[in-house]
Amino acid sequence: MTSSHRQNDSEHLGHLSPHQMILDSTDWASLATPSGTGEALPAALKRILDTDPIARATAVSDVLRAVTHQNTIYPATVPVALCIAAVLDHPAITAGEFEDVAGMPPRRPTLVSLLDWLSDAAYDANDESLAISERPYGEGILHEDAEMRAFRDLRPAIFAPVYRLLCHGRADVHDAALIATIPLTEHPVLITYRGKLTDHAHRLLATSTDRRKRDRVLDALKVWGHDVRSLESAEDVAARELRVRRATGRASWAGGYSESPPF
Repeated sequence: MTSSHRQNDSEHLGHLSPHQMILDSTDWASLATPSGTGEALPAALKRILDTDPIARATAVSDVLRAVTHQNTIYPATVPVALCIAAVLDHPAITAGEFEDVAGMPPRRPTLVSLLDWLSDAAYDANDESLAISERPYGEGILHEDAEMRAFRDLRPAIFAPVYRLLCHGRADVHDAALIATIPLTEHPVLITYRGKLTDHAHRLLATSTDRRKRDRVLDALKVWGHDVRSLESAEDVAARELRVRRATGRASWAGGYSESPPF
């Protein structure tokens, strides 16, 4: 895909401010995290652009650990997600990472780690997660949960830089980008992009054995109205049948005992 095509594809999406502007305009100390406030986040977010891969990996771990807990969107989650999305195409993110070093095990690229986190955050704010939250609290929960609402509103801005990585030359990067785009396309202005993701989904299914990624792609294609039977491997079918059996078992237990328990 050429740069002009990428621009045409994303020109109407939400505006994403530069990384430094997000850092400077956010009152991090006032934002709650799972274990306190986001006061230390700006320094760690700046170190994500360190040209030393080891320092960068440490910064990524510090940032993501600070805002990740129990599949919850915290007040600090949204600006962190925007900062991460804003640096996905920064050259420092991949500096020194894609070269093979003799005698050293391959390191998980920073870019993949960031895409995987964005994917998890997007799934934590997707329609299914919202429906689960609504069961005990009712349909008004989104009006009460300002953090989830903010993340869902900003999905078009987050989507644009992720979408551009679908044409990255490395399989681990473009596969991670695909998995991140799937939950983001639940936003009404992004639904039309699902057709553009179909070929990428077929590519992943033809080349990847990653169980989690295959399940998410197959589930997405089904929701989008595709017949996936010809795309499923024997392992896919076995995994799907196992999930059905487990779900049936959980439903059975939730319904109570069919006879008096032996105690």
